[in-house]
Amino acid sequence: MPDTLGALCRHGELHCGTVVLDKLRRMSPATIDRLLTDKRKALSPHGRSTTKPGSLLKRQIPVRMGSEWDDNRPGFVEMDLVAHCGDSTRGMYANTLDVTDIATGWSEQAAVVNKAQVHVFAAFQQLRSRFPFPLLGVDSDNGSEFINSEMLRYCIQENLVFTRSRPYKKNDGCHIEQKNWSIVRQIAGYGRFETQAETDLLNRIFGLVRLHNNFFMPSVKLIGKVRDGSHVTRMYDPPLTPFKRVLASESVSQDTKQSLLRLFDGLNPLDLKRGISQLVSELYNLNDTLQR
Repeated sequence: MPDTLGALCRHGELHCGTVVLDKLRRMSPATIDRLLTDKRKALSPHGRSTTKPGSLLKRQIPVRMGSEWDDNRPGFVEMDLVAHCGDSTRGMYANTLDVTDIATGWSEQAAVVNKAQVHVFAAFQQLRSRFPFPLLGVDSDNGSEFINSEMLRYCIQENLVFTRSRPYKKNDGCHIEQKNWSIVRQIAGYGRFETQAETDLLNRIFGLVRLHNNFFMPSVKLIGKVRDGSHVTRMYDPPLTPFKRVLASESVSQDTKQSLLRLFDGLNPLDLKRGISQLVSELYNLNDTLQR
């Protein structure tokens, strides 16, 4: 809230007195949730799984057990595909590659016109270049778009630890599953997008979403559990944006941090939201036209 309020005031989007600003800054997450209850009730989540196992290289790509990763260091990411297939998985349709860093929550997305290996691999290379720190490890599900010789060879050449989740265990990729919902589904919904024009619009949307999400959307991280009999108490750290978590990391260079700070100073969160809303409207107007 302080980062968003500061940016809105800095760009002249918010005009209110100090009393109101102070109340907004002190508003608890529970109060925010209560005020948004009616809006969230209007959401009706549903979707389809389109993962088809890639079995040929499973023995060469180990299941992630935790010992290969340092989850407190930026650079270890989970990745997944989100299908924009609507109510049917028949034919060709767009997919979004979602890649999320575990330590900081920094997340990047790119849409591809279908889930062919060549498109997914090219999108992964593109997203890798957008992260403000080098990637160290990659974890995916067992889909053939990830479990293939090209991806394995690339990770070996680039010294990336490459692991996979256990089959049919979505909790193994809990970080990326959460981003699939909170970013991709919340923005693009559950429509069916089949054309290159729709895919291009999705990428324009994600170009703005990455800035809004990484610089202005905080999240909490589980830091511990205490068990008392059958009752488990979970403890979380204070909510921070991915941007703030990157700034706090000792593994990220000062030059990178200064570059991010300059970028942050020029961002207007409300302007980003307006741009996202406009492009989403264009996407669904185009989709409606194509469906007629």
